[in-house]
Amino acid sequence: MKSMHRHAIGLALTLTLAACSGESADPQASGTSDPELLAPAATQTPSPTPTASPEPVAEVKEIPSALRGRWALVPADCTSTRGDAKGLLTIGATTLKFYESVGTLKTATSGAPGGLSGTFSYTGEGMEWSREVTLVASADGQRLNFADTGNDPPPSRRSYTKCT
Repeated sequence: MKSMHRHAIGLALTLTLAACSGESADPQASGTSDPELLAPAATQTPSPTPTASPEPVAEVKEIPSALRGRWALVPADCTSTRGDAKGLLTIGATTLKFYESVGTLKTATSGAPGGLSGTFSYTGEGMEWSREVTLVASADGQRLNFADTGNDPPPSRRSYTKCT
C-alpha cells in the first residue's frame, strides 16, 4: 500500500512538473503502465472556430464617373441660358453643385456600380451644413435618384435626368 501511495505522489509531482514545464502530462508519455492513470482524459469541449470578420467597405475618394455630369429636374434646367436653372445639378469628381450651393465629398462608400453613399459638407448663401447623400444611376445612365438626410433636407427623394 505504501508503494502504491508513493507511486501516486510521485506521479502527481511528475504531472505537476510537466504541466509547469510545458511537457506532456500524458501518463503514457511518462512510461507508466498503471491502468487507472491510462484511462482517457475527460472530454474537453472544443472552442468555437472564430468567424471571419466582414470585409471592410472600401472608402471612395471620388464620385464615380457614371454619376458625373449635368443632371436636371426638368428639361429646361439643361437648356437655360439666363442662369435660372434652379433644378440643375452638376456633379464633378468631388462636388455636387446646385443653383446656390456646393456640396463637397468628405467621406463615402460605394454602394453598387453607378451608386454612392456618403457625407457631403455644403456651403451656400453664407451658411454651412452637412448631409448624408445617396446617389444611384439607372442601368442606362440616364436617370439619377438623389436622396439626402441631415440638416433641413428637402422633403423627398429627387429624380434627375441626364443633360445631353
